[in-house]
Amino acid sequence: MRFTEIGQQLRAYRLESGLRAEEIAARLGVSRAALYRYEKGEVIKLDTIKRLAELLKISPLSLLGIGVEYYNRPVGFFERLRQVEETADQLLLMEGPVCYLTTSDSFDSALAEVFDEVAEQTGSDRVAMRSMAEQVMGIQSARKRMYNMRRPSIIAMLPLPAIERFLAGGVAGTIQASERVRRICRQVAAAEVENIAQIMETEPMGLQFGLLTGSEPTTSFGVLRARDRANLSINPFRADTHPSAHTGVAMITGADEAVAAHQRVAEANWREALKGPAGAARLRALLGANT
Repeated sequence: MRFTEIGQQLRAYRLESGLRAEEIAARLGVSRAALYRYEKGEVIKLDTIKRLAELLKISPLSLLGIGVEYYNRPVGFFERLRQVEETADQLLLMEGPVCYLTTSDSFDSALAEVFDEVAEQTGSDRVAMRSMAEQVMGIQSARKRMYNMRRPSIIAMLPLPAIERFLAGGVAGTIQASERVRRICRQVAAAEVENIAQIMETEPMGLQFGLLTGSEPTTSFGVLRARDRANLSINPFRADTHPSAHTGVAMITGADEAVAAHQRVAEANWREALKGPAGAARLRALLGANT
């Protein structure tokens, strides 16, 4: 058994469950420190894995990294995605309206303002809501730091209709916010799209964007390849989704047939995507129409 990977999945599923580390440790009959050691890759008995799976309401096979992993909360999925990205050398992404890893700090700042307003509107639950938001933002920031340190190659395909909605509503456009914050979010969205246009124009090594101008894909997914394996992530959670949202069920799997099927779909869409200076010009035309 790969205990490091078991520990990583244990942490992701713990966050997914919403249970505190001390709650799980108490029910398991171990110290919180012992639970954290398991998460860091300490040897763990099969019987303990079974008991943990019962507590977290998942299959023991999921903790062992066999089969498909499912997440219905952004926090658990983003944590697991962070772990997979730590060793990935190539990311092939079909998502939108942006590639979160390449967004600016302003994107995170605007998102934090929206989340803070949501917390203030929840009354007595605002402390828990703010804590939930900070937890997700911390994981997202860690993902971005890791990308900037390692610089795996990225090919990202962004649907044009998603970018149009992004410009119209701004960052976190589906979340109600004050006019002041919404104005900031629209400004940040425009800056992010301009940044994508610049990348498409200059075509730096290891980072490519393509615009999908036809029918909008019905699924957002990524194929993440490391030296010795590949994983497929199917993601219903946009980076600017509120942490409390239940917009679908995310999935991660290393099954060869699943990876290969999505790789073929991504490659077919990449061939048809608008790239380079032509793509940059299309984005700037959208920007002009929204000013």
